Amino acid sequence: NLYTLKEIETDELYYLELVSSNGESKAQICLNQGGRLSDFSFENTQIIKEFDSSTYKDNYASAILFPFANRIKDGEYTFKDSKHKLNCNETDKNNAIHGLVYNKTFVLINKELTSDFASVSLQYKNYGKDKGFPFKFHIELTYTLSKNGITLAIKVKNKDKKTFPFSIGWHPYFYSTDLNKSTINFKSDKKYVCDNQQIISGTTALNLQMPFKLKDVKLDDGYPLETNEIDFSTPEYDFNISSTSKENFLQLYTPVQPNVIAIEPMTGAADNFNNKTGLQTLQPDDTYLEEWNMAIETSITKLNTNHLIDKLCNS
Repeated sequence: NLYTLKEIETDELYYLELVSSNGESKAQICLNQGGRLSDFSFENTQIIKEFDSSTYKDNYASAILFPFANRIKDGEYTFKDSKHKLNCNETDKNNAIHGLVYNKTFVLINKELTSDFASVSLQYKNYGKDKGFPFKFHIELTYTLSKNGITLAIKVKNKDKKTFPFSIGWHPYFYSTDLNKSTINFKSDKKYVCDNQQIISGTTALNLQMPFKLKDVKLDDGYPLETNEIDFSTPEYDFNISSTSKENFLQLYTPVQPNVIAIEPMTGAADNFNNKTGLQTLQPDDTYLEEWNMAIETSITKLNTNHLIDKLCNS
């Protein structure tokens, strides 16, 4: 019994679907919307729920964010004494937002299907034609679905003759049957303060009680993390996201849709082409690897585990 890979085409969108051997876990990836994880259920439990794909350009649901995550003020930055001006795709605030690959087409370059996991690698090659980011790079996404959850690995190679600045983020929206009964847990002692352009202007002490209850909250907030882990707990499932990045940042956002929250791990803070918080550089021919591993426990697993513990304790 192997994991399988399906190819799906609908409304001129091309999807790959990874399916577990028992058919209970499915991860759908949209190739021509930046290789995003558009729909994901695990052990018959909805984790990521597809918004109407036509709204993707507004909500960036599950977008891969590179070479910058979140916003860049006025789309402007200076790197190595050169000024650059990115296209401001957040028109109401006049910022560049969420990088340059979220709407690009990725191609399947590798797949591995076994009885324990399914893995696909997708690639997009950028030839440095963006005037605001005139650097050549290749980016490769590898999604691995297994009985433990899902992993997203992002590999970036600098194919240019020049060093470039970067940060990487991921913008998944998670579905909860009841967000009011859900919590998030992370370690941070401060929160970013933003101006009316949603650009970081400072920090303030964070004294949230953890786990942070998501009852009746409206969020669009960023935090520097003290560890590389984020926990999310809902009535149906819990997960832990761990990152391989040295520095870790988190953006939380609640859209107008009920029972949905964006939990966005990032390797740098918003506007870091300017404020340099978490900003990294990649030398010519060098490769950077970031991995986000999401370990999931559904209430089915939790019940079984607890049942097993009870049996062991009572035997």
